[in-house]
Amino acid sequence: MTRPRSALISLLDTAWYHCVSRCVRRAFLCGEDRATGQNFEHRRGWIASRIKELAHIFAIDVAAYAVMSNHYHVVAHIDRDRALAWSTEEVLQRWTQLFTGPLLVGRYLSPARGDMGQAELAMVHEMAETYRARLFDLSWFMRVLNESLARQANAEDDCTGRFWEGRFKSQALLDEQALLTAMAYVDLNPVRAGMAEAPEASDYTSIQERLGCAPAATGDDAPLAPSTASQTPLPQAPLMPFDATGRTPWAVPFGWQDYAELVDWAGRLVHPTKRGCMAAGQPNILARLGVNGEAFIAMAATFLKEFGSAVGAPAQLVRLCERRQTKFLHGMHAARKLFR
Repeated sequence: MTRPRSALISLLDTAWYHCVSRCVRRAFLCGEDRATGQNFEHRRGWIASRIKELAHIFAIDVAAYAVMSNHYHVVAHIDRDRALAWSTEEVLQRWTQLFTGPLLVGRYLSPARGDMGQAELAMVHEMAETYRARLFDLSWFMRVLNESLARQANAEDDCTGRFWEGRFKSQALLDEQALLTAMAYVDLNPVRAGMAEAPEASDYTSIQERLGCAPAATGDDAPLAPSTASQTPLPQAPLMPFDATGRTPWAVPFGWQDYAELVDWAGRLVHPTKRGCMAAGQPNILARLGVNGEAFIAMAATFLKEFGSAVGAPAQLVRLCERRQTKFLHGMHAARKLFR
């Protein structure tokens, strides 16, 4: 049974989510379309830049991303407390970088604020609370991201109509094991698809950016044109840092060296020419977090299919079933194999 988005994305369950958007029919987000011979590789720069621009505006941080030929992945963290700490003025300044907003908002952000009456100020504060809620809403983040890309791509293709096959898909990441698995799955997408030989050669992925191996941007893959609300290029937020102590709420709760070792190890095994082999000496982080290394590699290409709207240890999935008042949650069998 189809569940409403509000039930699938709930901060009562987790602040971490894995999101995927795919192009409609045979449309290409980037890469080369074999049917027409057209090359859309430059669009990778559009989406990678836009993800980080929106992370600068929203109270949503990016832990991992990967831009493929007809879809992209994002692992995001929602920071509700940060949004609630913003002043009314900061909320409006952030929102008007994306949308023009009503005239009252423009007046409030100008020297004319002193001439506004109490009723007008109350209306502005009410609108600001609506915008504040949207600025830590993952659905709004993905909506703005997909809409801006669709407009630019349709303008380049000189066509109209739907660009994305539907609303984005999301998976709630209920614990550290789920987060680790999802991030590695996203970062290894180009290697698994045979588009790159190693993580550092995986263009437009977070792992390549973290390793400092990202290629220099060119004029063709420059960021999307600014919206009508802002005529200057938007700053880009950095990727989330790592914190092995797990005490920093706005950081990935494990160490960078451990994660890099895992991706390097897995990258040698998930490439199409090397599938079926298992190297000795599994990374320590797998044992520490209770992840089965063999199952981790075996599910490298089927992670999305193995799990449904949530990923986590069996006990976490059981608790989620209780909160959602459902008897079944797709992925329990996979969780028992993958997470000890």
